[in-house]
Amino acid sequence: MERWEFLPWALPDIQIRKWVVNVNIQWYPGHMTKTRRMIESDLKLVDLVAEVIDARIPLSSRNPDIDELVGAKPRLIVLNRADQADPALTRRWTDWFRAQGHAVLETDSKNGGGVSQFSGAVREALREQIARWREKGQVGRPMRVMVVGVPNVGKSTFINKVARRKSAKAQDRPGVTRGKQWVAVDAGMDLLDTPGILWPKFEDQEVGRKLAYTGAIKDDIMDVEELGCSLMELLAQRYPQALSERYKIMPEPEMPGWELLESAGRKRGFLISGGEVDLNRMARVLLDEFRGGKLGHFTLEAPEGLEPDGTA
Repeated sequence: MERWEFLPWALPDIQIRKWVVNVNIQWYPGHMTKTRRMIESDLKLVDLVAEVIDARIPLSSRNPDIDELVGAKPRLIVLNRADQADPALTRRWTDWFRAQGHAVLETDSKNGGGVSQFSGAVREALREQIARWREKGQVGRPMRVMVVGVPNVGKSTFINKVARRKSAKAQDRPGVTRGKQWVAVDAGMDLLDTPGILWPKFEDQEVGRKLAYTGAIKDDIMDVEELGCSLMELLAQRYPQALSERYKIMPEPEMPGWELLESAGRKRGFLISGGEVDLNRMARVLLDEFRGGKLGHFTLEAPEGLEPDGTA
């Protein structure tokens, strides 16, 4: 859907027409269909599924198809990138997922935070299964764990930290892991890495937008300027102090994203011919700094019944 919008700019009594595009985000490469089939086929080979999600967007970074695919198989939710998320909300999300019957582990796979607790968390989740193995004389049988997640949630980095070596490909962009990979952690555990999998259609465009903020969707299919504007608005509503500290701007209520982006770009000196602000450049800087944790610790969604600022 496209529309024209009249927006007031700096000069009095002058209005300049600004092109506004509402992007419908859809991204489902063919290899993701293959990945879904692979997961379905390989579930019978594993004892537990470790679902790696982004602690900043715990719901939006979960593929809704995973619940259907995994079924009653034991599940461990790995709240990764917890170091970049709001600690208070991460604790609430941990409680929320445990209430759903899942084991939960908070991690920072880039720096290794929480990763050492992974084996123990898996053993606890499989405690009854391990007891049955012992009764059958299957002492020493390795635990087999499938690791799943949407692109760019840090899944491969997490596996490498658990295995203490670079076994899985890890890059800060979506869609790097394309085939399944077995990784031996030790004599007691084998991990099955799988490619990141999105779902065919985003029923809620806000979900797709949040995934794009974190880099789970490739920038080259996005309108980066539009994405930067919407992220600016979101941060201004929930974490205005972070924008003030990082970009030296003072967000005001109902201030549109393009104006915030323009103010930040002007402060940074991102000017082009005619003294206009290079909004595209500023949008890319904003996204890079958000993804790199340079703006602060943010969680963009809260458990049901709770606002992202922690209020009921």
